[in-house]
Amino acid sequence: MCGIVGYTGNKEAYPIVIKGLKRLEYRGYDSAGIALHQGDSLQVYKKAGKVAMLEESVLGENLHAFTAIGHTRWATHGEPSDKNAHPHISPSGDIAMIHNGIIENYDAIKRDLIAKGYLFKSDTDTEVLLYFIEDIKIHNQCSLEEAIRIALKRVVGAYVILLIEKSAPDTIIAARKGSPLVIGIGKGAHYLGSDASPMLAYTKEVVYINDYELAIVRPDELILKNFGNERITPFVQQLDLDLAAIEKGGYEHFMLKEIFEQPQTIYDSLRGRLSLNPAQLTLSGITQFGNELSQAKRIVILACGTSWHAALWAEYIIEELCRIQVEVDYASEYRYRNPIIEKGDVIIAISQSGETADTLVALEKAKQQGAIILGVVNAVGSSIARLSDAGAYTHAGPEIGVASTKAFTAQLTVLHLIALKIAELKGSITAEKFTQQLTELAAIPEKVQQILSTQHEKIKLIAKKYKDAKDFLFLGRGYSFPIALEGALKLKEISYIHAEGYPAAEMKHGPIALVDEHLPVVFIATKDFYHEKIMSNMQEIRARKGQVLAIVTEGDELSKEIAQDYIEIPAADEMLSPILSTIPLQLLSYYIGVELGLDVDKPRNLAKSVTVE
Repeated sequence: MCGIVGYTGNKEAYPIVIKGLKRLEYRGYDSAGIALHQGDSLQVYKKAGKVAMLEESVLGENLHAFTAIGHTRWATHGEPSDKNAHPHISPSGDIAMIHNGIIENYDAIKRDLIAKGYLFKSDTDTEVLLYFIEDIKIHNQCSLEEAIRIALKRVVGAYVILLIEKSAPDTIIAARKGSPLVIGIGKGAHYLGSDASPMLAYTKEVVYINDYELAIVRPDELILKNFGNERITPFVQQLDLDLAAIEKGGYEHFMLKEIFEQPQTIYDSLRGRLSLNPAQLTLSGITQFGNELSQAKRIVILACGTSWHAALWAEYIIEELCRIQVEVDYASEYRYRNPIIEKGDVIIAISQSGETADTLVALEKAKQQGAIILGVVNAVGSSIARLSDAGAYTHAGPEIGVASTKAFTAQLTVLHLIALKIAELKGSITAEKFTQQLTELAAIPEKVQQILSTQHEKIKLIAKKYKDAKDFLFLGRGYSFPIALEGALKLKEISYIHAEGYPAAEMKHGPIALVDEHLPVVFIATKDFYHEKIMSNMQEIRARKGQVLAIVTEGDELSKEIAQDYIEIPAADEMLSPILSTIPLQLLSYYIGVELGLDVDKPRNLAKSVTVE
């Protein structure tokens, strides 16, 4: 979850690393720190709170260095505090280290080190690993590189570690298992990061480090080895990413920018894949496994958080279009069960980052049992993308706001494309229906733009009205039920207001007991198969003095009459209308958070990429 940055080269390291930490602050903002290699000494500065507080604390200090490592923390072991912030320093003061991940057997290692007389200054598992590495180095009289290799063979857990040593002024040593690491190649310099954003202003050439690989990084040299000390040839890739994509671009918050980018990001998800004259759908990764997918008896979709809501929506779509049994599971639960996987089963993994720890472990388990793995991810070169047999990128671009917006609608778009392609390969969809669905999909970006242009000012006013509510209920039916769940999650994440999502038909099985004049109930009441039933549910809430806020289809006067407040969206096919319904729910959460004076880009206790369990 934490963000790590490193630099070694011919420029001042501090500004580069601090800027990189700000790029990665979406990964954690409980504390921040930096270690600078200054001649024959290591200087460490660290502070609880956001990167800005670290910057303030070092004003007036000597920050001159050409090699440095930095860290922004999402706390796991030990509360957010100065002492638990990274980097940590070894007992001798010769080594500084930062870490992203969790060392599961740290307690046993710590007890052994305490028995040897070591005293610890923090509550972190990271400090334990660092002390362990130095203990090995001293007692084996070996290099730091060799000590790291020995230590990591004893370690259980996930990690990326970066270390610098007094005696090696221009060298950073890094190792990875289960957490992401990217190394950027510059002119007389190398950049290290949890993702490519810290190095985007300096280079477009990167190397994605794999599990069980160790990197020795100097300004003019990148040596890559496996844990068996065998050299590996680095695979250099070109970044297809612009710096403007990770800047606010005049918006007050990244979240608002990313909401307003959705007409373009949905279009990018369709571009090169969908054409209308004639109606064609090109998904080479799906076509590659066409026989297996068309003959599959079961598809299991694994995801976490917002991606799980996309998975739940995809269950409806795939079963309707492809007539294949679909199961949706939380990856965090699936990995600990003993699931039944049969030959020919297909696993679809959905993840924005492509690094979600629980999803990765679940996929590895499924792959060992012979399942076909399809990845639906946003981050190019990510672990899930590399583990998958095939799949499709969502092309949403970098998403800096911690609460997912544009990545979610891109997932819905790509999942619908996948369902249509499987249906075409299987022959479970008519040519007429196939053409109609492609035509409807092609119109979605323009309809999203229409919502943003015509409704966002109204949603601002609605947010002012409901900002002081203590609870919300979100209700939807059919294809819209997963969107109700997502709407409730967004509000919880951004405003810290308690919210629950339910199928509208379940309202009378318990949730209606919560209804009074203080409870806003958000209905997704668009024109679809369930519309009359949804209107009845709205009437039931009104009869009990509940406040009804409805997402309605343009021209639906009956729903408008029932609701106290409504937000209109353009008419669309009922399978695709949920993509449009998502937009006002995102804006509602955003504006309520802003009205409450909250940091909507960095909600408390959250991090963008959940790379630890």
